[in-house]
Amino acid sequence: MANIKMSQITSLRTELSVRPDLIQSLKLLMEPILTLEQVLRQNLAENPLLEEVEEQPEEITPPDMPEPRRKDDETLNNKIDWQEFLGEDNEWGGSYRDFSESSEERAESGQTAEKTLYDHLFEQLGFARLTEEEIEIGSYIIGNIDESGFLRHEVNIIAQELQKDPELVQRTLNIIRKFDPPGVGSRDLRECILAQLEEQGLNDSLVWELVDKHLYVLDKKSVTQLAKMTNTIPERIQAALDIIKGLSPKPAQGRFIIAASAVVPDLVVEKIDNEFLVFHNDKNLPRLRINQAYRSLIKRGNKTPETTKNYIREKLEQARWLINAINQRRSTMIRVMEAIVEEQIEFFEHGEDHLKPLTMEQIADKVGMNVATISRVASGKYVQTPLGVFEIKYFFNTGVSTTEGDNLSKRVVKNMIQERVSKENPAMPLSDQEIANILKKEGIKLARRTVTKYREELGIKAARFRKQTS
Repeated sequence: MANIKMSQITSLRTELSVRPDLIQSLKLLMEPILTLEQVLRQNLAENPLLEEVEEQPEEITPPDMPEPRRKDDETLNNKIDWQEFLGEDNEWGGSYRDFSESSEERAESGQTAEKTLYDHLFEQLGFARLTEEEIEIGSYIIGNIDESGFLRHEVNIIAQELQKDPELVQRTLNIIRKFDPPGVGSRDLRECILAQLEEQGLNDSLVWELVDKHLYVLDKKSVTQLAKMTNTIPERIQAALDIIKGLSPKPAQGRFIIAASAVVPDLVVEKIDNEFLVFHNDKNLPRLRINQAYRSLIKRGNKTPETTKNYIREKLEQARWLINAINQRRSTMIRVMEAIVEEQIEFFEHGEDHLKPLTMEQIADKVGMNVATISRVASGKYVQTPLGVFEIKYFFNTGVSTTEGDNLSKRVVKNMIQERVSKENPAMPLSDQEIANILKKEGIKLARRTVTKYREELGIKAARFRKQTS
């Protein structure tokens, strides 16, 4: 019995010692640069083994030709070499280019860290008892949940992108849908409302039936008509409608801050001598190194109490991990963006009309990473280019075939739809079928329902609502 108990304890300790680092590593890669600065400064305040290097780093290369990437630090060893990691060279920093706001402008944006929906979900992911594979899937799902709390990806698409079993993806998604806020991870309004009703224990109720079977006609039918449809009395219908009105149409509505209200790019693409180079925009990030004041404690040897050594050991491991993770994050983001530039070189050379279809899986294969890592790099982060500032996700999109055998990006086709609508006669707006017919004449074959989908994604109203009469 004693041996069985010891085995259980060992298993639990292994789980608790690995999972926080894994979760923190995933979070660090997903943090946009504004939030990352807050994270680093919070670690500086909480970990005495970390200190900020105040002096400006030396330029490694001439100002007109900066080095776009740095080599990663060696991965952390399990055994601590005190002299090595209390040395002067253990720091994070390096050369940078001044692409971001001034220090005064950044100070005005505030330093108080607030919780985003993403932070809230990752905290819960860390407490869930999941395998590393489930954490990988869960982090990818969270990265694709929008700011309203909806997941716009289908399970089979996620499974295909991650090359995972669809059943495992669905099980992981079901776990995330149990997270707070109720309804998070839903794919549409119906799922969102049903999740909130389930959270209130209203699974077998009239209000559940109304949402499950009649949600999209509730605004078109009278209370009397709904009562007849559900074989009940109008008073019960009204009570059920009152409950529905009290629910949120968006899972995260009004509860969380936007991760980066002011867009500050994490990366910069600049054309130098006819070559596009990628730089990390890290001017405002504190440069970290191990605090040298603790060297004397180690030199004392046995004179330093064991409890003090244990405390320093714990904080040192945390500091080492953070410095390494920051270097790894920086290198990963640059590698991914360099691969994107190579694949989308026509866009960078000639403009938006030359954006081509590109998937995260293609970039993952190109740089030797998994798709979940690419998703974390692209989620909520921006890049400054000679053509403007773009969300990194912008460069990933599916394709539409033309009659000539070419492949146009979905984004280019959507721009074409928007252009046709902007030039239409307001008194006789184009129907979705008419837009499909126009595009077909130009060699782009789209079904009417696809035009409808793209139009709705663009936020363009249906033709009957665009009609203007004099």
